[in-house]
Amino acid sequence: MEPEYLADLSDNKLVEKIKKLKTNKVVNATIIGFTIGVAVYSAVKNGFGFSTFLPLLLVYLMVRNSKDNKLFEKEMRKELESRNLKQKTATNS
Repeated sequence: MEPEYLADLSDNKLVEKIKKLKTNKVVNATIIGFTIGVAVYSAVKNGFGFSTFLPLLLVYLMVRNSKDNKLFEKEMRKELESRNLKQKTATNS
């Protein structure tokens, strides 16, 4: 699959990608919260062990991935502003 360039996307596709990114943020936050809860429960119930640190490792990987998503979102917002679509996304949010 070839990488998509933001300048090549249509206005509607760009707005859809922004909305999808927002949805992914909520899902990731929910998963991170649940995983931290599992780690805390495991630490309280069984003490510190592999079942405590594995969920924390997964949280670390998700947080690191979210930093890449923030950069991507920043680039997408710049592209939206260059196309004067900022108001279109504000009314649809």
